[in-house]
Amino acid sequence: MPLWSIPRVREPELMDDPALAEADHLRALVALGRINALSLTAARLAAGIVAVADGRGDSRSTLEVVDIASGGGDVTIDLALRLERDDRWRSVLVTGVDISPRANKRAVDLAARRGSSARFILRDVTAEGCPPCDVAVSSLFLHHLDDDDARRLLRVMAAAARRGIVVSDLIRSRLGLFLARIGTMILARSRVARVDGPRSVCAARTPAEYRALLESIGLRGATVRRVWPERVVIVWRAEETDR
Repeated sequence: MPLWSIPRVREPELMDDPALAEADHLRALVALGRINALSLTAARLAAGIVAVADGRGDSRSTLEVVDIASGGGDVTIDLALRLERDDRWRSVLVTGVDISPRANKRAVDLAARRGSSARFILRDVTAEGCPPCDVAVSSLFLHHLDDDDARRLLRVMAAAARRGIVVSDLIRSRLGLFLARIGTMILARSRVARVDGPRSVCAARTPAEYRALLESIGLRGATVRRVWPERVVIVWRAEETDR
């Protein structure tokens, strides 16, 4: 094993525990929103969406985006605001989808406070499917899943998306683990975030493992780009492989 690598270890994350107190859950969502903002998550998802969707379909058409596992809504709302400022499309409809009623309520409330058009729905996409859209996106969710469930999710997203998918997630590495420990210590007042951050890195994949995962379900045209701070951005265009 290279010196910069660490073995993959999947431990249950505190934020996934339905018994977690509401106040602790909300503090963790706030911390995650702050970390995602500083990591430019929404900006990179938006750039991926433009790469997938720009110039495809009717000029000045409506762009429909679905954000899978949208959590507290910070990334979804930021993504909607960014896309709405782009004049490539006549209108933009961004929908966040999550299985957690608590996170979904926080997202709805946040969207109202920020004056965002993003909407949020409760849905288990692995059981009910992803709503039809132009582009399906997801951030910091694949590392929660084992390989079989990750393949299932990616298939669901690819089947629903007319133009393609964009995924952002963590890289499993010693540097990533160091950044997670330091970042959550500095940026998070949440005990849950400080525990879950390093656990998330240990459960994540390497760029090579992400590529292997995509190839195993036939998404061979996908690109896997390493970005700071130790994350990947995956972009796949629907026309690049025969589903």
